[in-house]
Amino acid sequence: MVKNPFISVISQEEKEENKGSIEFQVFSFTNKIQRLASHLELHRKDYSSQRGLRKILGKRQRLLAYLSKRNKVRYKELMARLDISNPKTR
Repeated sequence: MVKNPFISVISQEEKEENKGSIEFQVFSFTNKIQRLASHLELHRKDYSSQRGLRKILGKRQRLLAYLSKRNKVRYKELMARLDISNPKTR
């Protein structure tokens, strides 16, 4: 597996201060999603990694839904900053 260095969108100072913030959690989930997606391109039948990816996607989706209800401005900034498309609504 080739290690892909992902560019940090959040500065080092922000990481130190706000590890529990919603933005940081969504950012870390996004990095995990990108890593797992690149892993699954090489190993298509790794079903446990596929399950882990689905779980992380669900967690990120729930956090984004919470943020969109609480603070639309922060939600839109985060979506633009991480280049995430808007989730489908039911």
